[in-house]
Amino acid sequence: MSSHGTSTHTRTRAQSRPVRRNRSKSARRLKIVRASFILVFLLLALRLFQVQIFEHAHYERLSVAQVREDLTTTALRAGIYDRRGQILAISRPTSLVIADDIQISNPVREAEAMSPLVQVPVNHLTALLSKKKDGYVIINNKLDLNDGRKLTSAAFPGIVVQNSSVRNYPNGTLAESLLGGTNSAGAGNSGLEYEYQKQLAGQTGVTREFVSASGVNLPSSHSTVIRKATPGVGLELTIDSSLQFVTERALATQLKAVGGLTGVAVVMDVKTGEILADASLVNTKTAAGVLGPVPSWGTAVGVPGISQTINNLAFSQAYEPGSVFKVVTFSAALQAGLITPSTAFTVPNSVNVGGRYFHDAENHGLEHLAATEVLAQSSNIGTYEIGKLVGEAGLLAQVERLGFGQMTSVNFPGETSGLLVSAANWYASDQVALPIGQVDAVPPLQVLDAYNTIANGGAFVEPRLVRGYVYANGSTKSAPPSVKRQALSPTVAATMNKMLQQVVLAGTGTNAIIPGYSVAGKTGTATMPYPGRDSLLIGDYNASFVGFAPANNPVLSMIVVVERPQTTIFGGAVAAPVFQQVMSYALHHFGIPSNGTMVKPLKGAGASIGSDVT
Repeated sequence: MSSHGTSTHTRTRAQSRPVRRNRSKSARRLKIVRASFILVFLLLALRLFQVQIFEHAHYERLSVAQVREDLTTTALRAGIYDRRGQILAISRPTSLVIADDIQISNPVREAEAMSPLVQVPVNHLTALLSKKKDGYVIINNKLDLNDGRKLTSAAFPGIVVQNSSVRNYPNGTLAESLLGGTNSAGAGNSGLEYEYQKQLAGQTGVTREFVSASGVNLPSSHSTVIRKATPGVGLELTIDSSLQFVTERALATQLKAVGGLTGVAVVMDVKTGEILADASLVNTKTAAGVLGPVPSWGTAVGVPGISQTINNLAFSQAYEPGSVFKVVTFSAALQAGLITPSTAFTVPNSVNVGGRYFHDAENHGLEHLAATEVLAQSSNIGTYEIGKLVGEAGLLAQVERLGFGQMTSVNFPGETSGLLVSAANWYASDQVALPIGQVDAVPPLQVLDAYNTIANGGAFVEPRLVRGYVYANGSTKSAPPSVKRQALSPTVAATMNKMLQQVVLAGTGTNAIIPGYSVAGKTGTATMPYPGRDSLLIGDYNASFVGFAPANNPVLSMIVVVERPQTTIFGGAVAAPVFQQVMSYALHHFGIPSNGTMVKPLKGAGASIGSDVT
């Protein structure tokens, strides 16, 4: 018994040990699991605490940023006006209507209800509202503001009305090559619109809105203005609209009549340098040839086929000016005391210098001409004889002194300073070519500046286009006056003035005579170099006239350049009549009194109108 009982007890203890061991393992596992859950819970609680307390603002910003958008509010673009306050360019406030077509459940019904307000036919509007389901469809980008307000009040689902504007040019194409234009975003892309983009555009504002992913406002949301848009500052130009119209029309008519490719005409105030008119036109019916097409705005200026150029050629097109450049040679010789108006020269028909053959436009025997006659008859060889006295250094210095090869203070978009020969690349033949205007290429405005210097008593005055600035509150501020410098002595300027009057009275410029007013000026008929070759374009010329009036007390100066006229090539026949017509109008338009007397012309028959070909 005793032995049996002992063995049973022993077995029981032996069997219980593994059970306890298993229970102990299970308990430890349970504790580990519980601890793990507690740890995870604590970590989650800690993270939740961190998110709620420390990172709350960050996640709130992320949440709001999904629907909040700060939109740029474009300021109303400022206007451009002429010197008398006439509007040349203005921006009209409009409403921009946008549809979220995803929210449009019944395009036909909504189009019928909305059509009168958005001024879009029902059929077209239905097509727009059913278009692509891309969430952003422009319905009308120039809706009247009153209609825009009515549309907003109507609260059509999925329709958003925003502020916008449209650029208008009330005078159509007038001065288009000068004003330029704006692109689809409303920014200036050429001309003065481009040059003064930042000033005209003003400062954009910021509006905060809550929008969908497609960019349309969420229902029941409202806009908040963060920063108000600041209107731009307008421009008051030196241009006179009436004179601009007359200048464009006269140039366009002549351009069509002679079949010329391009035409430039600029009128300037002698004393101030203010540009009163600037026409830059192209004849789209004339083949451009090897020089390539001239970009235009494409709308006729009132004469069929004649359009405004996109680049203003008075500033941007360099050309060999020909005989109008002879003012450099004569003024340099006078300034150095090498000649007087009566100094006599023996002039052959031709010369060979540096291996190049030069001749006068019309064959003649040996002539004896006074300096004034050389200028009036536009003798190339006579001008060379005078330039030979001045010499290379004197000629180059005079070119610079009269402003050639230098950018103007206007800094017009696309402006060129020109291409000038220098001492470093001087050839022997340039001793003839430069004095007669064959080797230097300059823009028309620089030629006008040089003649304006003579008209202004020898004082070079920088040209300008902006007369003042117009602010949103209606106040104005004058622009700084043009910079002036003395380029010629008053005596030399006065002498050149008298010599240039003889060009008009008895020389190649008789078509520029204006009854009752004395006129001084010079014609030019310049050959055109073949691009990339050491040769000339056959039969192609630039015809020009530049001068000022009244010559006894100059007030207005003007240049006319017609490229490649076909019916007749001479500056005296092509450009001088445009000068005469426009200057006649301008003198009366500005109330400039007649001087009453005429300068005594040269004796004899005078010069042939075709003797100025270089």
